[in-house]
Amino acid sequence: MEFLNGINALTLVFSSLLIFAIAYRFYGIFLANKVLRLNANRVTPAVEFADGQDYVRTDKKVLFGHHFAAIAAAGPLVGPVLAAQFGYFPGALWILIGCVLGGGVHDMVVLFASVRHKGESLASIAAKEISRPIGTISGLAVLFILILTLAGLSLACISAMHEAPWSLFTIILTMPIALLMGLIMRFREGSVTFASILGGILLFIGIISGHHLMEIPAIANLFNWRIGTISIAIAVYGFLASVLPIWLLLVPRDYLSTYLKIGTILMLAIGIIFVAPTIQMPALTSFVHGGGPIIGGPVLPFIFIVIACGAISGFHAIIATGTTPKMIGNEREILFVGYGAMLVEGFVALMALIAACTLLPGDYFAINTPVASYEAFLALHPELNAVDLPHFIDKIGVDLYGRTGGAVSLAVGMAHIFDKVPFMDNVMAYWYNFAIMFEAVFILTAIDAGTRVGRFFLQEMLGSVFPAFKDKNWWPGIIFCSAVFTFSWGYLVYTGNVSSIWPLFGISNQLLAACGLIVCTTMLIRMNRKNYALCAAIPGIFMAIITFWAGYVQIVEIYLPQQQYLLASLAGVAMLLMGIVFIGTFFKWGQLFGIKKSKMDNFGEEVKELVER
Repeated sequence: MEFLNGINALTLVFSSLLIFAIAYRFYGIFLANKVLRLNANRVTPAVEFADGQDYVRTDKKVLFGHHFAAIAAAGPLVGPVLAAQFGYFPGALWILIGCVLGGGVHDMVVLFASVRHKGESLASIAAKEISRPIGTISGLAVLFILILTLAGLSLACISAMHEAPWSLFTIILTMPIALLMGLIMRFREGSVTFASILGGILLFIGIISGHHLMEIPAIANLFNWRIGTISIAIAVYGFLASVLPIWLLLVPRDYLSTYLKIGTILMLAIGIIFVAPTIQMPALTSFVHGGGPIIGGPVLPFIFIVIACGAISGFHAIIATGTTPKMIGNEREILFVGYGAMLVEGFVALMALIAACTLLPGDYFAINTPVASYEAFLALHPELNAVDLPHFIDKIGVDLYGRTGGAVSLAVGMAHIFDKVPFMDNVMAYWYNFAIMFEAVFILTAIDAGTRVGRFFLQEMLGSVFPAFKDKNWWPGIIFCSAVFTFSWGYLVYTGNVSSIWPLFGISNQLLAACGLIVCTTMLIRMNRKNYALCAAIPGIFMAIITFWAGYVQIVEIYLPQQQYLLASLAGVAMLLMGIVFIGTFFKWGQLFGIKKSKMDNFGEEVKELVER
C-alpha cells in the first residue's frame, strides 16, 4: 500500500473519467438494452397523464439538470471529505466501484420501475409488486427517512449560508431567474437554448455583482440573516416549490443550479490539471481500525455509510420515483438521466475527496476535530499538528479551527487549489466564500425536490383512506399535504432538534437504497428477467447486509455506551421497518420463482404475473 502514498491528483481525475466513460458506454447500455429493455415506443406517464402541473414532458437536457441537481445534495460533497479520515484510498475505491455497479444501477432501475408504474412512489411500487402491507410499511419508512433527510440537509444549508451574505444573495437571485426561464421555456417553443444562455448570463452577473455588493456594509447587513430567519425562509421556499407547477420554479431553478454545480466542479478539475497537487493524505491512516476524531467506527463497514451520495444513495430513489418519472418523455432517456446523472455525481464526490486530501493531514484534522477535544487529540497524535492552517486563516479572514462537518474543509481545499492557479493568487478569501455558496446551492436543490416528493407520498397514503387525495390536481389536497409535510421537517429545523439525529441519515439512507434495489428486483423477476435481475439484486443485498452491520455497530458500540438511547431507538426502528420489507420481498421472490407458466401483459411481454400499473 506504500506505493499509493503521495499519488498525484491528476491520476485520480483521469482514471475516474476513463472508468465512468467506459461504464456509461458499455454497462449503462447493457442495462438499457438487456436488463430493462427500454422501449422508445411505449407511452410514458409524462405524455399519458400530462396535466401541466406535475406530469410535464420535459426536454432531456433540462430534465438531466433537474435530476442531477435534486440528487446531488450534501452527500457527494461532505461524505467523501469526512471519509478522508481513513485515508484517500478507501473513499476513492468505494466511489468508483459503488457508483458504477451500485448507484448507477439503483437510479436507473428505480426510475424505470416508476415510469412503468405511472410515475408513482417506491411505496406504491412495493404495494403492487409485493403486497399492500409491505407497501404501507415501505411508505412509513420512506416518510420517516425523508423527514430526517430534509431536516438534516436544511441544517447543513443553514450552516453554509449563516454569516455568508454573498451566498444568501446569490441563492435568492436564482429564484426570479428560474421563474423567468420557466416562463420562457413553457410559452416559447424551442426556447431551451435561449433560456439556458439567458439564465447562465444572469447567474454569472449575479455572482460577480453579489461579491462586490457585499463589500458595502449596509447591503451586506440586509443579507446577513439570523439562523431562525433562514430556517423559516427555507421552509417557505420548500412549500412553494411543492405547490407551484413543476415547470415554473422547481425544474428551471434546478436546471440553472446545475450550471453552477457542474461548472464549479469542472473549474476544480481544470485547477487540479494546472496545479497538479499531490495527495497529502496517506492511502490509509491509523484510524482505519476506528477511534478517529470524526468517525468513531472502523473503515469497514462505515466507509459505505459515510459516503452515500456519490456512490449509492437511497435519497435518489425518492427523486427517481417522485418528480423525474413524471417528466420523462421517452423511456430511452432513462439511461442518460438516471445512469448519466449518477456518474456525474460520482465525479463530484471524487473531486471533493481530492480537494480535502490535498490539505496536509494536520490541517485537515485541525479543521474537523471539535475544539474541545483538539488538545487531547494532539496529545495522542502530535505528528498531526496544523501546519498551513494559520496561513489559511490569515488569507481567508475566518477562524477555521474546529469547523466540523466537512463543508469548511472542502471549501478550504477548493480555495487552496484555486489559489495556486496562474493569475489567481491572493484571492483565497474570494474562492472560499464562493465554495461555501456553491455547497449551499448543492444542498437547497435537494430540499425543494424532496419536499415535492414528500407531498406526493403523503397524498398517496392519505388517498388510500380519503379517495379525494388520489387526485393530484385537487388543490385542497395539494395545499394540505404540502403544508403538513413542510411543517414536519421545518419544525425540526427551526427548533434544531434534528441536529442530534443527523448521524441516522447515513444508516437510513443506505437502507433505503437497498430497499429500492431489492423491491425493483422483484419487478424484474416478475418480468421474466431473473438472470439479468442479479445486476440489481447483488448490490441490493450487499447494501442491506453492510448497512445492518453498520447499524448494529453504531447502536451497540457508539450509541448505547454513550447513553444516547433516543438515537439507538430511532436507528432500531429504521432497521426494523426495513427488515420487515426485506423479509416480505424475499418471500415474494420465492413465490415468483415457483411460477412456471408465463402470461402476456397488455404490451405483449411475457411475465410471470400480471400486476396493476
